[in-house]
Amino acid sequence: MTDKRNIRKQILLERDRLSKEQRILEEEYVTQKVLTHQWYLNATDFLVFKSYGSEISTKSMISKALRDGKRVYLPRVLADGEHMEFFRIESPSDVGNGYRGILEPKGKEMFQYEACKKEQVLMIMPGVAFDRDGNRIGYGKGFYDRYLSKKEGLRTIAVAFRCQIVEKIERDPHDIRPMQVLFR
Repeated sequence: MTDKRNIRKQILLERDRLSKEQRILEEEYVTQKVLTHQWYLNATDFLVFKSYGSEISTKSMISKALRDGKRVYLPRVLADGEHMEFFRIESPSDVGNGYRGILEPKGKEMFQYEACKKEQVLMIMPGVAFDRDGNRIGYGKGFYDRYLSKKEGLRTIAVAFRCQIVEKIERDPHDIRPMQVLFR
């Protein structure tokens, strides 16, 4: 199965079928790996997605980052429907319905990337499937690829369930890999 659409469809089905127990076990493991990671500990700015559907939950990461005094930013799809930016939240409840019903930040403070401060920023990336080389299949709109194309060196970690790891993903020229993929 080498076609990205077929891989996406198959992995989403597998992810949806995870038992509650397996989901909790893997989410707790990945959350701990993120929250004890040196990049997280050194970060002042934490860019993280708000989990949706059967995605691995980021709720605990967001809450802990806020308690740790980090500036937490969530993605919002812009009016053009093609680009996203990250906006700060002060509380987990600073969200409202957004693109395709996904919760997005309501705030107005947009994250400003500065290359000289890239070691102080950590982004947690979603995705549908990953291979062990870090190649990624997202949801098909290219939001993260476009966003990261202008932020060279930004530290990125993708989080996933084990069922989302596949043998090989063909990489397109515009694809941007996360620096690390964490899974159980």
